[in-house]
Amino acid sequence: MSEPTIAVLDVDGTLVDSNYQHALAWYRALRSLGEVYPVWRIHRLIGMGGDQLVAALGGDQLEERVGEKARELWVEEFDRLVHEVAPLPGARDLLVAIKQRGHRLVLASSGKPQHVDASLELLGARDLADAWTSSGDVEASKPAPDLLQVALQKLGAPADAGSVLIGDSVWDVEAAKKAGMPAIVVRSGGFGDDELRDAGAVALYDTPADLTAALDDTPLA
Repeated sequence: MSEPTIAVLDVDGTLVDSNYQHALAWYRALRSLGEVYPVWRIHRLIGMGGDQLVAALGGDQLEERVGEKARELWVEEFDRLVHEVAPLPGARDLLVAIKQRGHRLVLASSGKPQHVDASLELLGARDLADAWTSSGDVEASKPAPDLLQVALQKLGAPADAGSVLIGDSVWDVEAAKKAGMPAIVVRSGGFGDDELRDAGAVALYDTPADLTAALDDTPLA
């Protein structure tokens, strides 16, 4: 490409190891409202935005019954667990390697602004990212493509700019497909290789460190 590729990176579960904390936070929030769902079912939906997760878990009736309150309580429950979140192996090194190759870098998170800020601090990423997003930037989160489209808009880039998504879930891959981006996936989301490939992932790696080591074999070479 004549212009640098844009790397759009998911944060939760891709750069920081937060998926299981989010699953527990949702479980506790819903249970406090009298709605008990197995944690494994909730975990399968992590990576999907909170605006869509409740209905995906229990249908429109659950959303109507407790959706708004569950989202409020999920934030409170996650706030109690956020100190347990740590960067995934090689996360910051991946960001550095992408920037060293001359690419622009956007951290695309559908998390709450305060949680995005915590991740940026944890990664030391404020001096590396060209822009970042939070749930406040979109009306519909993943698997809708809005978050990725906003990520490009924050750089002033057109929708058809050369861009690649790096994520960890089938929801990331589905959003990337709708946005016209190839998706590279790290396995930290807990999804099976077959699910990720069937969703459209172009490459799979165990950790950000493994992706960094193989970066020259990807569209971000």
